[in-house]
Amino acid sequence: MTHRRPLRLVVLISGPGTNLQALIHAQHAGELDAEIQAVFSDHIDAQGLERARRADIDARYINPADYDDGAAFDAALAQEILVYDPDLVVLAGFMRILSPSFVETFAGRMLNIHPSLLPRFKGLDTHRRVLQAGERFHGATVHFVTKDMDGGPSVIQYRIQVRTKDTATSLKDRVSQGEHIVLPRAVAWFAEQRLSVNDGAVMLDGRQLMQPVLVEGEV
Repeated sequence: MTHRRPLRLVVLISGPGTNLQALIHAQHAGELDAEIQAVFSDHIDAQGLERARRADIDARYINPADYDDGAAFDAALAQEILVYDPDLVVLAGFMRILSPSFVETFAGRMLNIHPSLLPRFKGLDTHRRVLQAGERFHGATVHFVTKDMDGGPSVIQYRIQVRTKDTATSLKDRVSQGEHIVLPRAVAWFAEQRLSVNDGAVMLDGRQLMQPVLVEGEV
């Protein structure tokens, strides 16, 4: 029986790279059969680039100011990523809206982690918006990336109850803990060929997910 090769993974970040670190930890713990080929960032001082270097992963900075517009940046980024021949691209805190062409290049093999219970609270500043709306629950969602920002089909969610004394900062910290659980899990499913998307339908273990898998966090 031929052993399946490890998943070839490329990760995109813009900041501290804590979700990248969670993937690295999962890999080293034997929970993720993947090899992170490269980490790309649009910020030269992103802490996640240093995390990549410490793990002996190619750390690549691409300066958006070197390109005429977002589409040109995305085209250059796509070409750089394709050099690594990835099976999966993960957006782990990459704070840019990607062009339709970029999304099409990696259709069906790109996952994003978003800090809300999608489809609620797409976009930025989700923790403050959740508090302002008086929501009872908050969390994070891993979803396949489509041309609709934060609108691709969801795979797995981490959910917590909003506490009376929660602030935007405390919510962010609590949700981040869950992100570090659900993102490696979704990537591991993809690596094990258990997870795929077909015409907008998420398939897990041969069955269509009618709702994302739900992981309940601490109260």
